[in-house]
Amino acid sequence: MLQVPFIRQNKELVLERLTLKNFKELALVDEVLALDDQRKKLTLEYDETQAQINSLSKEIGKLMAQGKKEEGEQQRAAVNTLKEKLGPVNEQLNATEKALHDTLVKLPNLPAAIVPPGKTPEDNVEVRNGGKIPELAADAVPHWDLARKYDLIDFELGNKITGSGFPVYKNRGARLQRALIQYFLDYNISNGYTEYAPPYLVNETSAFGTGQLPDKEGQMYHATEDNYFLIPTAEVPVTNIFRDEILKDTDLPIKMTAYTPCFRREAGSYGKDVRGLNRVHQFDKVEIVQIVHPEKSFDTLDEMVAHIEGLLNSLQLPYRILRLCGGDMGFASAITYDFEVYSAAQQKWLEVSSVSNFETYQTNRMKIRFKENNGKPVLTHSLNGSSLALPRIMACLLENNQTADGIHLPPVLHTYFRGNKIEL
Repeated sequence: MLQVPFIRQNKELVLERLTLKNFKELALVDEVLALDDQRKKLTLEYDETQAQINSLSKEIGKLMAQGKKEEGEQQRAAVNTLKEKLGPVNEQLNATEKALHDTLVKLPNLPAAIVPPGKTPEDNVEVRNGGKIPELAADAVPHWDLARKYDLIDFELGNKITGSGFPVYKNRGARLQRALIQYFLDYNISNGYTEYAPPYLVNETSAFGTGQLPDKEGQMYHATEDNYFLIPTAEVPVTNIFRDEILKDTDLPIKMTAYTPCFRREAGSYGKDVRGLNRVHQFDKVEIVQIVHPEKSFDTLDEMVAHIEGLLNSLQLPYRILRLCGGDMGFASAITYDFEVYSAAQQKWLEVSSVSNFETYQTNRMKIRFKENNGKPVLTHSLNGSSLALPRIMACLLENNQTADGIHLPPVLHTYFRGNKIEL
């Protein structure tokens, strides 16, 4: 959530940055400032009236003690009149503060200065790439055919049990899924991340804290009876671990990792690009989250990008890193890097990770702060990234490593998988 003083002091910059993010409702900026002006006016009126009440109340006791009962009663009547006035002012103030908050949360985070302009994925900028795109045999097939051939994933069974987009992993497919999760966690832990196993459902406050509400309400599964939301990513429960806490500067950085299943409605996703594991409603993902000192968040962002790049290199997958343009970024992000791996069988790039710096947007909502040397609480910065999301990684591992004698796995997975290839 943006901070009103920053908006007021930097209105033109805010409008410029929101335009870069392709945000259309720029009039909300003026609404925020007008509501803040009204809030200040009502707060002043409330405080002045309360001060008058306090002053007159003290005088009543003195007058009564001096035997000036009539004057005391007059003062008491004046206090009652002021209290009657105070009630409506307080109601207006509460209503204005709510309207200000409700309007403020409609504004997305501002893109960082290095975010490129653009509106669509075609405007994203490739930062670098790595790995070698394999040359497959003429009879190479996509992962959904490989899954059937080697009895790894049953898409039809998932459709029977739940519905489309809920695959059932089985046999060596389930083992490979488990091997990837354990490898990703071990890789993150060896790089200083602390593992957490958080809940898979969160309350409304947690979903608001990371920016899923009110922006992505329609994309989450909602357990209406208890008003809980199934998590779309471990980012939500993990970042909220430190909600409403004031940390010490020596606590920073806080590095967390977690494996969770993730649930996304993916409303409006249709067509050939959603076949197989390309887009599903339930999937496994290992996440990394950092809470850091504001002055170090962009260095941390580079560190996290390099961390995930190393993970993809260890899997021997061809990848590219994209800096997202303003119009393709998420609501809460200040800057995002996407990682895509190349599917040789499908002959296209598939996104497998996003790494984002949210600066103070999330921590302002969650009130995650730390005390500087002067003792003043300051908002931290928060960052997160997929390390990694499994469905498309699984798809590309199967597709890119298919040979006549089976599917060969990269060496880093041999111990975890208890084997070096999948064969008939």
